[in-house]
Amino acid sequence: MKTLVCTEPGNFEYQNAEQPVLEKGRAIIKIKRIGICGTDIHAYEGVQPFFEYPRILGHELAGDLISFDDAPGFKIGEAVTIAPYFSCGTCIACRSGKPNCCTSIKVCGVHQDGGMVEYLSVPSSSLIHGEGLSYDELALVEPLAIGAHGVRRAGVQKGEFVLVVGAGPIGLGTMEFARIAGAKVIALDINDQRLQFCKDKLGVTHTINALSNNIVGQLAEITNGDMPTVVIDATGNLKAINNAFEYMAHGARYVLIGLQKQSISFNHPEFHKREATLMSSRNATAQDFDHVIASMKSGAVNPATYITHRIAFDDVKDEFKKCLDPANGVIKAVIEIN
Repeated sequence: MKTLVCTEPGNFEYQNAEQPVLEKGRAIIKIKRIGICGTDIHAYEGVQPFFEYPRILGHELAGDLISFDDAPGFKIGEAVTIAPYFSCGTCIACRSGKPNCCTSIKVCGVHQDGGMVEYLSVPSSSLIHGEGLSYDELALVEPLAIGAHGVRRAGVQKGEFVLVVGAGPIGLGTMEFARIAGAKVIALDINDQRLQFCKDKLGVTHTINALSNNIVGQLAEITNGDMPTVVIDATGNLKAINNAFEYMAHGARYVLIGLQKQSISFNHPEFHKREATLMSSRNATAQDFDHVIASMKSGAVNPATYITHRIAFDDVKDEFKKCLDPANGVIKAVIEIN
């Protein structure tokens, strides 16, 4: 079978590999769609933490289930996606119902080879029913679950002002699920095109360009002087993360979905006087996947909104760089395999 390997930063190579054979407790999927996410782009750029080369990227996946062992309730030929976080099941996090932050987690396409292949073997426990959704929709379940998890971590309440920093695919999904939770969403980004997308496609009323003057003042005006009670970073940019400490209301919660390599810093007295809460949000859980799928099926989320670009699997090596250029207006690109 054909695979696409990121051999080093800035380089992909097509290689041939043996098609996987069925093993105990595993399933084999014929891949049909692969979403390109920030993790893939960061790996290609050489800035992804916890990463080694060479690596087959890809964890936003959809395909057909062609064989399995120990997957009760599934059927051969069924369209499926996966929860691409393979956990140990025995560590303190797993025993506490948080396999998304397992101490020895293996994320598909990050810690081990992922889905830029024709056929992929995965643990049967990672399979998620397609529920009648299309391949395109199934490939978007995982990234949307990341945002849904961050919103759930924040405990977003109806009527709250929620500031989402970063209007990439993860940030956009975060805005959607904050809206579904009843929040009044504020989008902050440096890209006016993406901010307009937030208004036009997601119904976000309040947007701020992060390069504009007096962001604190603009937030105060929007929130009637209170400031946002929830701030969620979806940039993974150190400057953006550090700056956002200034945007919190007293008593606010600040959730970091985005990930970068360096140490964050903030003014302790300013943070302390707010009695603020800082937390990270890693991956997602079965509860979040269920919430996303239910939201798609009910029409609360329209996955077609996000897909702006399509790339044939055979063209990824030459076309991938286009996903990095903001001028191309990429929101979400998906790779198609026949």
